[in-house]
Amino acid sequence: MGEAMVPRGAQGQPSALGPDGGALCVREGETGRATHDPWMTSAGRPQRRATQGDGLVIWFTGLSGAGKSTLAEALTHRLRERRRKVETLDGDLVRTGLSRGLGFTREDRDTNVARIAFVAHLLARNGVIVITAAISPFRSSRDAARQLIGDFIEVHVAAPLEECIRRDVKGLYRKAIAGGLKEFTGISDPYEEPLSPELRLDTSTLSIDGAVGRVLALLERRGHLGSACASPPSL
Repeated sequence: MGEAMVPRGAQGQPSALGPDGGALCVREGETGRATHDPWMTSAGRPQRRATQGDGLVIWFTGLSGAGKSTLAEALTHRLRERRRKVETLDGDLVRTGLSRGLGFTREDRDTNVARIAFVAHLLARNGVIVITAAISPFRSSRDAARQLIGDFIEVHVAAPLEECIRRDVKGLYRKAIAGGLKEFTGISDPYEEPLSPELRLDTSTLSIDGAVGRVLALLERRGHLGSACASPPSL
């Protein structure tokens, strides 16, 4: 069973959401686009000091519709402005290729997360900043990803369930609540929130720019970004 996602696009808008909030709401592998809502466009643990040029993985986890893909796209853009090598692994797209054929049982979800983690690990060890945007509902699978990858920043995109439901213009949450959809995370399937993520972002109160700014500030504190990576001056 898949979940509603949010469209990618507008950056730097406040997170106040209109009652008609446009959304890209899909079961993983399906798409549908609306407009208007910037979130519907598409205190950390100790860690070693990074060296500029090192790869790492920024792992966005959260309910469907929380804003993971929106943040991943905005963060990718900001990092590329700093001339960093960046790749994004979006859960919705991964299910159309690498994880095509997997369902939404616990075993299949764990397999999907393990595949994302394996690819992210390969990229990160070659100096790429990898941004993943996947519900990844179970702590054990996220912990396994952390163990494999090593330089792993878990970001809980923590929009309240009610806000995710409000953003779902396709009504998948409502259908799941009515019993029409099985294995739907947050309704008929559990979502295990991170207990101590490096960062927690409530996208019902933060703007896109504000949320991305917090991720960048964390990367800077850890030495992943520095003056050498700053945006080049205008000519």
